[in-house]
Amino acid sequence: MNKNIAGVEMPDGALASAAFEEVRGLEPESLLNHALRVFLFAALIGTKEALPFDAELLYVGALFHNVGLHVRYSRSPNRFEIDSANAAHEFLLAQGADESAAAQVWTAIALHTTPGIPEHMAPLVALVSAGVQMDARGARYHEFTAQQRDAIVQAFPRERGFKSMLIEAYARGMELRPETTFGTVNADVLDRWDPDYRRLNFCGLVLGSEWPN
Repeated sequence: MNKNIAGVEMPDGALASAAFEEVRGLEPESLLNHALRVFLFAALIGTKEALPFDAELLYVGALFHNVGLHVRYSRSPNRFEIDSANAAHEFLLAQGADESAAAQVWTAIALHTTPGIPEHMAPLVALVSAGVQMDARGARYHEFTAQQRDAIVQAFPRERGFKSMLIEAYARGMELRPETTFGTVNADVLDRWDPDYRRLNFCGLVLGSEWPN
């Protein structure tokens, strides 16, 4: 792996190496490359905005953010983000990280698909979400130079059909636990993927509750 991509030094210490090996055993290459691009975009945003962040923790957060889509969690009662966050938290503690660091990464992963919240929180939380949003839906696309985007995609390619593949990966990870998508962007995924999926509606839940008025 190149040590410097688009001006960002790739973490290569013991913790980063262990995280890479852990996630490589759980995710297909397409999702692993996505996670590595997320780290790079997030790090570039952090540098540009002069935000203080620990590159190694950001790397772990980016790597683990989709682990909860793995088949081992397919019948979990949790949102996939929570399973991802729990896996990262457990990994970090096992590697000797302190609780504060593990908790930061947990929060960053747990909130990475929640619009409007992460950007108002600690830099690590904001940056994991920003990196994900850039690689998944092109948020802030033009804040990066063509050279930066090209260097990142050359290092960690977006395979042909990546957009559809990403939606399918999300859908496969949630199709057996559709109730966990209520009130999240994940509901959009199942709404497009599964013709039998029916969204829960907050207004319907309020009006149909047991309260008499």
